Amino acid sequence: MKKPLLCVIGATFAAFTSFGQAPTVTLNNGVKMPALGLGTLELRQNVGVESVVNAASVGYRLFDTATRYGNESAVGEGIRKSGIDRSELFITTKIWVDDTGYEKTKEVFNRSLERLGLEYVDLYLIHRPRGDIRGTWRAMEELYDEGKIKALGVSNFEPEQLKELLSYARIKPAVNQIESNPFFQQEESCKAIQALGIQVEAWSPFGQGRNGLFTNKTLTEIAAKHGKSVAQVTLRWLHQRGIVVIPRSSNKEHMIENMDIFDFELDDEDMKRIAELDTGKSQFPEWN
Repeated sequence: MKKPLLCVIGATFAAFTSFGQAPTVTLNNGVKMPALGLGTLELRQNVGVESVVNAASVGYRLFDTATRYGNESAVGEGIRKSGIDRSELFITTKIWVDDTGYEKTKEVFNRSLERLGLEYVDLYLIHRPRGDIRGTWRAMEELYDEGKIKALGVSNFEPEQLKELLSYARIKPAVNQIESNPFFQQEESCKAIQALGIQVEAWSPFGQGRNGLFTNKTLTEIAAKHGKSVAQVTLRWLHQRGIVVIPRSSNKEHMIENMDIFDFELDDEDMKRIAELDTGKSQFPEWN
């Protein structure tokens, strides 16, 4: 297999960790992060527990949750039931805008640890660029110093907002999790974020199937060409742009399908055709 065409700056893809697992990226502080994981939005209670267990059983090691999702306890239970050694896992959670501020961040973070049943998280993100970002970042830096967070990051930050954060941050953010899918690609933002040495991670890479993604003519033709599914082509397209992906699924077969993207490569013509699908508009205007 040829090496993927990556535009990533400040993070590098490593080889497969083992059969059935995703390759890893190395963040700007040296921490290794799987290039593909499980998003858990709306996967709550028993469904959330079972989804984490099933994903772990087929090779997933990155699990993404948030206080806003209301499922940290379910994710934590799934982690315990998976039987996977903690050192092999990469767990992300996030602080919501209502909880920002120095003291509040410490309180909310410790509650997240309790719900997850963990002594540390691998990545802690500010969910949206609102509230007391400066106070929250200072608290996160102290938690990082204490070893309770292995990497700091943000979510939904524009490049200019990142630059503002960098103007006072003692510890540079390692990840910015943003929307990126075939219909809202954010190519210029991705390049600007990568140029700052920050890893881009795409939430909802399928855009929840909006705008007819799974039946799109361009994507179905490219999928047929490679003997893959539209979902696999979409994830591979993001991977080749140097972006970490966290597709959500509660279906074990879909989990396996989503992980199976590292044995083929989209060519320049494929990448060009997908680039032409960009509408420049978020698929989730109600979330902004």
